[in-house]
Amino acid sequence: MIPDTIDVTDADGAHCVGSCAAVSGVLSRIGDKWSVLIVMLLADGPKRFNQLRRMIGGISQRMLTLTLRGLERDGLVTRTAFPTIPPRVDYELTPLGRSLRAPVQALGAWAFEHQTTIAKAREDFDARVI
Repeated sequence: MIPDTIDVTDADGAHCVGSCAAVSGVLSRIGDKWSVLIVMLLADGPKRFNQLRRMIGGISQRMLTLTLRGLERDGLVTRTAFPTIPPRVDYELTPLGRSLRAPVQALGAWAFEHQTTIAKAREDFDARVI
């Protein structure tokens, strides 16, 4: 069972009680694998839709659209449409989105540093389960 509240520490180190439901909504957005990749790709500056799609690889047009809309809805990305032929749409991180760059990079660095240890743990687990 998921608790209704969770004890957390805010950015200033103050102890506070926050709503698990509110936090889980934010974490589900920024914890999504596509969202993390898009945030990192947009960290270098604005990108067009098809440019993002080519850079990511393996993401469907629909999933990229849904992920970008979710990031835009959460205030992490802005979408700018230019009235050209063909139409041009750029996506860019907002200041809030840029503030996510450092934690995402830290998580990526941790994953890269520990990938072999995790792969070994998975192998050991899978060998025991069979």
